Amino acid sequence: MGYTKDQLLARLKELQIDFAQYEHPTVLTVEAQAKYVGDKGGGLTKNLFLKDKKSRLYIVSALADTKVDMKVLSQRLGLGKGGIRMAPEEALGEILQVPLGCVTPFALVNESARHVSLLLDKGFRTQEHCFFHPLSNDMSISLHANDLDKFLKSVGREATFVDLEANPPVGKDQPPDLAAFVPSGSTILSDPPEKTVPLQGHTENPVSAYKKSTATTVKTTKVPVAVKNVKDKLAVAAHQPSVFSDAGLLVEEILNRTSSLLLSEIKEDSIRQHGEHLGTVVADNIKKRLSSDLKSLAIMFKNTAYAQGFYAGTHHHPKPL
Repeated sequence: MGYTKDQLLARLKELQIDFAQYEHPTVLTVEAQAKYVGDKGGGLTKNLFLKDKKSRLYIVSALADTKVDMKVLSQRLGLGKGGIRMAPEEALGEILQVPLGCVTPFALVNESARHVSLLLDKGFRTQEHCFFHPLSNDMSISLHANDLDKFLKSVGREATFVDLEANPPVGKDQPPDLAAFVPSGSTILSDPPEKTVPLQGHTENPVSAYKKSTATTVKTTKVPVAVKNVKDKLAVAAHQPSVFSDAGLLVEEILNRTSSLLLSEIKEDSIRQHGEHLGTVVADNIKKRLSSDLKSLAIMFKNTAYAQGFYAGTHHHPKPL
């Protein structure tokens, strides 16, 4: 489990961040949220969770009326015109550890989101305060951009506000201006079940889609794409060493995550606040924040081992006696 709404609110109070909170029914859109907090002044926000072709992840947080052109953003990141798209829904729970409709910069409090890049709208600084969901979309909180900056620094992030509506030329002599936001570390997503998942905004009738898929299967005698993809993935898993196939690399990854979290916990304000009890407090926090993360690592390690065994069994042909 990642951070909960109550844990986040408690952390904001510990940081002495001034915010107002408004409880309301669960909402999934900015328009629905506006019904409950739109009359409170300040700026409503929209938050996009995006993925590039190399599975690197991004959160783009902007004012609701800021126009974010995905093709332009992709070019400004140096990814080409079609190099970025909406991230798969399973990444919400696996990486950000929030449900659908709850993406905000606050999700970066979770260690599993350490490789997710963040782009903030410079328009936030023009508002007296902005509204965000605190990891749960049954509440909205409002705070100033400077306090959002303060929170991000507390989790080891530098808040950089950019003009998301700009469209600067990109060429040989004009490098992409947002290239520095492309994550240097890669995010590893576990493979989702082999099923057809409609894209966001896709309106095709599910029954019609099923009929088309069935018709295609009847007409062809080739190996189904889904089966081929599974075989390809097994082959890659069996031949490419990774943190999920090498026990030594797995242990190193665990130690890296633990040390990173440890350093983020031991700060001057924590030392002053907890004194001689700091060790116990830090140990408890590490257990809480790393528990689900390490369980996910263990599960993916087990799945990789299974894939390797399956691959070896299906590709090993013993010689006849």
